[in-house]
Amino acid sequence: MALLSVCQSAFAVLHHIEPIIVLEQLGNCLFDTALQLVVKDRCANISDPGVSPEQSQQKAMADFFMNYNLIIRLVPILPALLLAKLSDRGWRRAPIVVPLGGYLLSRIVLLLVLLFGLPLQLMYGAAALFGVSGGFCAFWPGVMTLVSLKSTATDRSKVMMRVELLYGAAGVVGSLVSGHLFLLYTVKLGQGVILLIVSSLIHLLILILSIVLLQVKQVSEDSHLLSHNNDDEEEDNDAVNVPVAINKVNVVLLFAAAILYDFAVGGAVEILGIFVLKEPLSWTATQVGYGNAAGCTIFLTSFLGVMLFRRCCSDVTLILIGMLSFATGIYFMSFVTATYMFYLARSLNLFALIPIPTIRSLLSQQVQSSSYGTILTYLQLALKFAGLAYIPAFTKIYQGTLDWFPGCVFMLASVFTVLAMIPISVLGCRSPHRRRYKRIQGD
Repeated sequence: MALLSVCQSAFAVLHHIEPIIVLEQLGNCLFDTALQLVVKDRCANISDPGVSPEQSQQKAMADFFMNYNLIIRLVPILPALLLAKLSDRGWRRAPIVVPLGGYLLSRIVLLLVLLFGLPLQLMYGAAALFGVSGGFCAFWPGVMTLVSLKSTATDRSKVMMRVELLYGAAGVVGSLVSGHLFLLYTVKLGQGVILLIVSSLIHLLILILSIVLLQVKQVSEDSHLLSHNNDDEEEDNDAVNVPVAINKVNVVLLFAAAILYDFAVGGAVEILGIFVLKEPLSWTATQVGYGNAAGCTIFLTSFLGVMLFRRCCSDVTLILIGMLSFATGIYFMSFVTATYMFYLARSLNLFALIPIPTIRSLLSQQVQSSSYGTILTYLQLALKFAGLAYIPAFTKIYQGTLDWFPGCVFMLASVFTVLAMIPISVLGCRSPHRRRYKRIQGD
């Protein structure tokens, strides 16, 4: 009976979104490490006249990832909007199931490239295929929509950060093992093939789970609150179910802050992956996995930061703490010349992932529950458009400063983070009661 009860409990867990989140990030980390190292190997013999072989390799890698990431950000825009509309019309699983199909196909393409020695440029087609399915632009808002529907406004920020915690924990595990799996090979299977087979099988599993077992649950509540502190929660319960108009000023401020912050974070992370592969760091496959794990650890520390600070800080203050954490860490990254310095810089980014989930939470509290999917997808699309600007900008700046100050892009990211703090500060000033659950009033 005990064994039957355990099996029933385990089966019940598979009806929730959390197992899909964990497995998706696990498979994604394996793929990211594989792609990073395959691109490095394919660009190893590239040489340009007048520059060193390492600089030629770095510029070729930067160009590849610039084109690849631009495709991933541009193509999903229309599919993501269509999937969001389907979601708000009751097809809540559509923005999750369809992108997972794209994930699986793109992983298989890289596996074929590695197995048969096909041109690396085929990954541009894989990126387009991934984008047509909606990609992460549709998948993550779909996940956050399900999370928002099954949580109340008062605890939504904590629930969303819990999702980020699971995502980060899976990323740490996946990143730690990815470098070791990449080095596994047999007589017939070269390096990276086993890693990509595992990644593809994981994505096949979660696609089946999302189609067959995933269920949608909704908490009946319609609120538009900006949470600040747990004090006097009972006093505000009467306001929970009061429908109010969308506060457009607050929405604009939240969007502006999110775009500027994503511009900084995305631009820095875009370059960081190739920065660690050149001298003086010159990381191996195992070190790449460990470095990616350090980045995923920030999911865990950000969650703990929310748990610690939300007792005494408003959501606005939480966002500012996270932005300050990233600004200091990425500024220090500008001067990294050894592996230990990289990890010291990363340690300053402890709370860097607090801002975006908290901004999503505040946005979901400004609209009707029937519009959760649309507003969160609009935010994700706005971040995609920001990527269309920062990806080529940071790439070209990095290539232009590679021979005299390769850390210049990280310093630039720090400046944009400080700019992102301005609209959040304005948002905080608009709050009439900073330490109570009160909706921010419009002008």
